Amino acid sequence: MKIEEAIKYCLNKKGAKETYPFDEETLVFKVGNKMFGLVYDRNDEIGLNLKCDVDLSLALRHQYKGIISGYHMNKKHWNTIIFDKDVPDEEIIRLIDISYELVFKSLTKKVQKEIKENI
Repeated sequence: MKIEEAIKYCLNKKGAKETYPFDEETLVFKVGNKMFGLVYDRNDEIGLNLKCDVDLSLALRHQYKGIISGYHMNKKHWNTIIFDKDVPDEEIIRLIDISYELVFKSLTKKVQKEIKENI
């Protein structure tokens, strides 16, 4: 999967917004003003940070060379997918979905309802 495809998939999530809160290069995906993804390019290595279940995070890091602890994030709750490694497209999609759902569920019921009704 190319990073452009992952970005498009993230932006197609209900209520997802593209933001640049840190600088003009670091793309952050938010839902309800909470981050569920972050894209960075460091030393010609493109990464996508995604929130993940703690136990699943550890298993994924052992299973794939292209998944590491979250770069500049809470290492317990965030993973980084390094593109052009060994992570299958289906797994990247699944991890984007997990990240989005974890963040969406953490929003207040009022905000969740607004997002569902506006999309």
